[in-house]
Amino acid sequence: MSSQPVLETRFPGLKLIARGKVRDIYDLEDSLLIVATDRISAFDVVMPTPIPDKGKILTQLSNFWLHFLNGVIEHHLISTDVSMFPMNCRHLSSELAGRTMWVKKAEVLPVECIVRGYLVGSGWKEYLETGSVCGIPLPAGLREAERLPRTLFTPSTKAVHGAHDQNISFDEMARLIGADLSRRIEEQSVRIYEKASRYAAEKGIILADTKFEFGLREGRLILVDEVLTPDSSRFWPADRYEPGKSPESFDKQYLRDYLLKSGWKSGDPPPELPEDVVLNTRARYMEALERLTGKGLVE
Repeated sequence: MSSQPVLETRFPGLKLIARGKVRDIYDLEDSLLIVATDRISAFDVVMPTPIPDKGKILTQLSNFWLHFLNGVIEHHLISTDVSMFPMNCRHLSSELAGRTMWVKKAEVLPVECIVRGYLVGSGWKEYLETGSVCGIPLPAGLREAERLPRTLFTPSTKAVHGAHDQNISFDEMARLIGADLSRRIEEQSVRIYEKASRYAAEKGIILADTKFEFGLREGRLILVDEVLTPDSSRFWPADRYEPGKSPESFDKQYLRDYLLKSGWKSGDPPPELPEDVVLNTRARYMEALERLTGKGLVE
C-alpha cells in the first residue's frame, strides 16, 4: 500500500532555503535536512501529479548507495534515521521519516557530473547528427543503446530551476572550477559509476548512465545530493536488453515516452498524469529499489 503522496513540505520552525524539482532543503545552521517529496519532473518540468512513495524510494536507494560507497569516497550523509536527527526536528518525525537525509553542509560545485556507459538519450541524438557525444568523437556504425567503447565523462552546467542544463567540455569545466579539481571529479565519477555498474549487473540491471554532484567541505571533495536513483540514472533490465532499440527501463524514461506520445511539448503547461501512468511509474521505481537492495519499501 502506498502512503498519501507529498507534493511539498512546510515545517514551521525550520528554515526552508531551497525547493528544487523534487527536494525541499532546510537549514539547520551546521547541517541540512534534504526532504525528498513525491514530485516528479520530466524534460526539466515538474509535473502537477505526484508519484506516491517516490521520495521514500529515492531516499532509501540513496542511503543504500552511499553506504555501499563508504571507503570509496567521502559523502555528505549523516543519517536517514529520524531518531538521530537534531532535537528541533524530532517533533516532525512522522513527516520526515523515510524521505529525509540529514547531511553535512558543503560548497556545492556548479557542475553536473554525467557518466555514460551506453549510447542513449541525448547522446544518441547527438551521435546521429555529428558522430560524437558531447564533442567526444566515437566510431561509426554504433547502434542505439549500444555499450560505448569506453565510459564517457560528460559534464554539464547546473541550470537554475526551470531552465535546462547545458553540456560543456572538460576544458570549460576546468575554467569554471579548476583543472586539478576537474580531473579529480572525472576520475571519481568514472570510478563510482564502474563500481556501481558491476554491482547492478549482479542484480540483473544495466546502469546505462548516471549523474553525480560534488561539493567541497573543509577543502575536501565529497559526494552530495542523491546518488544512483531512477531520477538521476538509467536502469535497464539486463534480460530484456537489446542493442538497436530504446530498452525498457526502471526510471523516468517511461514518463518521458508517455509525454512524447501524448503530444505534449516543452513549453506547454505540464499535464495531470493519468492513474495508469502514475502506477506504472511507481512500479518501475519500486522494482529498481527491490532489485538493487533486495528489500521493499521500509516504512
